[in-house]
Amino acid sequence: MSTEATTRPRVVRPAEPSKIRATVGAIVLVLVVNAAGRFSNAAWGNLSDLLTDGWKYFYLMVKGVVQNPFSDPYSGYWTEAVKGMLESISMAWIGTMIGAVLSVPLGFLAARNVAHPVVVQVTRVFLNIVRTIPELIFAIILLLPIFGFGPNAGALALGVGAIGTLGKLTAEALEGIDPGPVEAARAAGASHGAILRWTYWSQVLPEVLAFWLYRFEINIRASAILGVIGAGGIGAVLNQAFRYREWDYIGILLFVIIVVTVLVDTISGAVRHRIIAGTGVTDRDIVTEPVGL
Repeated sequence: MSTEATTRPRVVRPAEPSKIRATVGAIVLVLVVNAAGRFSNAAWGNLSDLLTDGWKYFYLMVKGVVQNPFSDPYSGYWTEAVKGMLESISMAWIGTMIGAVLSVPLGFLAARNVAHPVVVQVTRVFLNIVRTIPELIFAIILLLPIFGFGPNAGALALGVGAIGTLGKLTAEALEGIDPGPVEAARAAGASHGAILRWTYWSQVLPEVLAFWLYRFEINIRASAILGVIGAGGIGAVLNQAFRYREWDYIGILLFVIIVVTVLVDTISGAVRHRIIAGTGVTDRDIVTEPVGL
């Protein structure tokens, strides 16, 4: 027998990792879900009604969608649905612009690599407070008593609600920039404002624009909810249709909401991809010519 065979090190199989942590986590998750179901007082036993009453209402809504849109009263239904959806889109766009403009300075004040720690902490607390309050509360408590019922209150509620999210995302994007251009600008003697504009803001601008577009998508959905309390948009029309149980009208309204939401998501998603990924030019697309001697 050779010496190499006798001195070969013995391969020790590693011990199997413990499954206690995963098992305990699964048990805790099941208990939390069970407790949430009990505290919500949900009538889970009525889920079987979806196979009876649910299909009946679904049939009534689909029946309204497939009717001749130029006949009475469906022509009026489609007209009001489109008008309400356009109003909701306008509310969402104005609210997004308000939140975008106000969130930029707050994002700089909340970035740890830009502002003083005390300013950062105060700004982050403010953004957290704004972010935890739903747009519905802003509209009911703060804006409806001032501006009354209508799309103005809804647009402002969406704008105020967007400040917290966009400000936080802007601050996190600023904290993740490449510090090289910042140090180079400081070494060159650039002013503080120029450093913020040309090194910080220029690096995060594509990402922040993508955040704005994503918030616009969220505001379109939120505008439909705000309409329930009289803040305008297609939500107000939908609330009225529910009040009178006009299921064919409700079907048309939901169909318009779904179609427009899908279109906006598709378009904004393509724009976000273009902003973040660029034009898609690769090295193979760049043609170089030999330089003559």
